[in-house]
Amino acid sequence: MIRVAINGFGRIGRLALRVALTKHKQDLEIVAINTSGNMEPASWVHLFEYDSTYRKYPGKVSVSGSNLVVDGVTIPLLAEREPKNLPWKKFSVDVVLECTGVFRKPEEANDHLTAGAKKVLLSAPPKGTADGIYMIGLNADKIGAEPVISNASCTTNCVAPVAKVMVKEFGVVKAAMTTIHAYTSDQRLLDNSHKDLRRARGAATNIIPTTTGAADAVGAVVPELKGLFDGLAIRVPVVTGSLTDFTFLLNQPTTVEQVNQALINASKTYLKGVLGVTDKPFVSSDVIGCEYSALVDLELTRVIDKDLVKVMAWYDNEWGYVVRLMELARACAG
Repeated sequence: MIRVAINGFGRIGRLALRVALTKHKQDLEIVAINTSGNMEPASWVHLFEYDSTYRKYPGKVSVSGSNLVVDGVTIPLLAEREPKNLPWKKFSVDVVLECTGVFRKPEEANDHLTAGAKKVLLSAPPKGTADGIYMIGLNADKIGAEPVISNASCTTNCVAPVAKVMVKEFGVVKAAMTTIHAYTSDQRLLDNSHKDLRRARGAATNIIPTTTGAADAVGAVVPELKGLFDGLAIRVPVVTGSLTDFTFLLNQPTTVEQVNQALINASKTYLKGVLGVTDKPFVSSDVIGCEYSALVDLELTRVIDKDLVKVMAWYDNEWGYVVRLMELARACAG
């Protein structure tokens, strides 16, 4: 059993606990959770049990002192601001899921190691480096002895499998992407201050162009596209369920049928469980709870003049990402 601690009990941290308890009871044990400390334990427990998107947790949930009790399992809730002061040695932590989005520089993540953890897994791209990025289905089989690794972002996890298929099957001269992305907590609900003046505008009432780090991170796992791939994000007023729009310039002529068949074949073989396909007329709410990193919408594939290709892929930017995160936690500790 791999002993896992969660640092940060926001959207990703709470879903990580849900996925661990519902899909990984036999291999992952959540031994402690560190919160920001800005709420009482009972309030954190309430946010875990009741979720506006994924609804009520199906098991039994309660609070006992400063502990969360789920299905009879007691999990301590901590409130320590400095990772180096966390009691990871006491809890014999194998892997820390760094889910705050704050401690993303290598020297910051290393504080978890100082505290006694054996490995740190970032639930976001690392800052200042593209080293140590791993993804299930792409390069997780190459995880080495690095003490700090990253699962990149939800968008990178959507983009990379599709890009891998296009590179492998057709060869790509260059490519671009736009993710039409659900809003996140790094936006303002109403117009207010933010270092990104677009994200400063009301998330629920605007289409908001902004940046994404997905393109840079893709080069770490699909090296053929390093320096040949870029993109941006358009944040839209949905709570989850996002869509990536790819444009590929290929090395060889192709057809819509050939592109779709390559994606279908990959979904059944080397990217099974990571890449999915659908021929149904989906909208964003249809992918809430989807566990694929990317779900290609086959009806939307286009080919212009034989070598310019458009592919569209859906993803649940919360649940789908966390499912991969927990699989990577198992892989990196194993």
